[in-house]
Amino acid sequence: MVVVTADGERADRQEAGQSAGPGTGTGLGSRAPEFVKARRLLHLSWQVGVFVVGLAVVVAGVIMLPLPGPGWVVIFGGMAIWATEFVWAQLVLRWTKRKVTEAAQRALDPKVRRRNITLTVVGLVIVAVLVGIYAWKFGLVMPWKIKNQ
Repeated sequence: MVVVTADGERADRQEAGQSAGPGTGTGLGSRAPEFVKARRLLHLSWQVGVFVVGLAVVVAGVIMLPLPGPGWVVIFGGMAIWATEFVWAQLVLRWTKRKVTEAAQRALDPKVRRRNITLTVVGLVIVAVLVGIYAWKFGLVMPWKIKNQ
């Protein structure tokens, strides 16, 4: 049996139960148990269940974006749930992991770090100057010391 991976390369699988599955990281497709895959209606029900659970987790993550909570982590958790069953979600997660790794490598570059630190310091100085001008112009009144209530 031949499996085509996301990168287009061929990976031959042996019939003796060894597959390019979750352990190898190259196999795409359903990770449902074999007895579920063998029955069409059961497999379809399995996929619907995985989709509904993944959708609930992703929706919870989207709700957490403006509210307190780990929104993006929950969204990627929902994507990971979908990736156990759907190739498109596996490809999205691979792409996301690759982009995060590239961004981390760029952030560790000494020139980029120096630039980021310089921009942060300049931004903080600008904010401090603006706060100073506001305090000089309008004064600093604490809310618990309001007169003439």
